[in-house]
Amino acid sequence: MNESAEPPSATIRIERTFRAPAHKVFEAWTSVEVLRRWWHAEHDWETPHAELDLRVGGAIRITMHDPFRGEDHGGGGEFTEIDPPRRLAFTWTWDEDPSNRQLIEVDFTDQGDRTAVVFTNSGIPAQAKDDHICGWRNSFDNLDAALGA
Repeated sequence: MNESAEPPSATIRIERTFRAPAHKVFEAWTSVEVLRRWWHAEHDWETPHAELDLRVGGAIRITMHDPFRGEDHGGGGEFTEIDPPRRLAFTWTWDEDPSNRQLIEVDFTDQGDRTAVVFTNSGIPAQAKDDHICGWRNSFDNLDAALGA
């Protein structure tokens, strides 16, 4: 019998409402300046590097820095959908695991002065699912704070 050598993968879905209109939340995902204030897996980490070429086929690249261990965690991908301020999707590959390609999809629903976000991250290595959930929740806490700034 021929078994697939592909490791099992997982998908996470997080729903969160932010106290800002959809165009501001969408901008937080598409502005290098704002991304650097919130996209890091722990509250006390930093994001020293962010690059965006905001077009379908354009690149996204982020590097987070853990100041306690002195480690950088970077990755990047390519935008597959851009529909301001309703939807954003891009591929993602971590530098530490270049063979694993993920898909990140973010849907924004305008609710006036609030925005409901449905975030889906698929293709995560199954053993890393819990780490991804924790990291994204922390990042979204950071995003909430950045939007209030």
